[in-house]
Formats: sequence, structure tokens, C-alpha cells
Amino acid sequence: MAMLTCEVATCTYNENRYCCKGDIMVGGKDAHVSDETSCDSFRSQEMDHVKSSIEHPSRMISIDCEAANCVYNSNYKCHAQNVMISGCKACACGETACATFKQK
Repeated sequence: MAMLTCEVATCTYNENRYCCKGDIMVGGKDAHVSDETSCDSFRSQEMDHVKSSIEHPSRMISIDCEAANCVYNSNYKCHAQNVMISGCKACACGETACATFKQK
């Protein structure tokens, strides 16, 4: 599990820069830079009527990851100690990114 900080204030799961979902999926199977990744778990506050999956935000979170070219990816799990998701004004998951991504 990683310590996750989320800058995506428009996500329904974001509460004070922490995630209320419980786990997330980072996309970007063929990514070579962080902008080619995304938080595939993103849900827009404007489009979603559900606030969160868990009651309270968590600093530590399980992260599944499709970014096979990332040094932190091992068997589709993120093993970074700290992860930052960027995209503060995102309206769709493609406007988010794993800012922690580092190419192998």
C-alpha cells in the first residue's frame, strides 16, 4: 500500500487531498511519461451522486497499476511509498495523471 495524495479536487472520492474509494486503478499500459497515465477510478463530482465508497479518507491505499513501464509497477501493483495523483480541475479520468510515474 502507498501513501496517496490526490490533487484532483473535482473527484467525488477526494476529501482534503485523500481518497475515500479504498483502492484505485492507474491506467496507462503503454505510458512512457506521467501524462500518459491516468487515475481510471476518477469519478466527477458533477456526474456522480455517490460521495465515496468508504466513510473516511485514507492516507494509505492499495493501487492497481497498468503502467507496465513504471519502475514502481510489479505484477500490476504499485510499490511506491508515496503516490501523487494530479489533475486538479479534471472533468474526466484522461485529465488526471500519476505524477509519481517513473519510466523503467
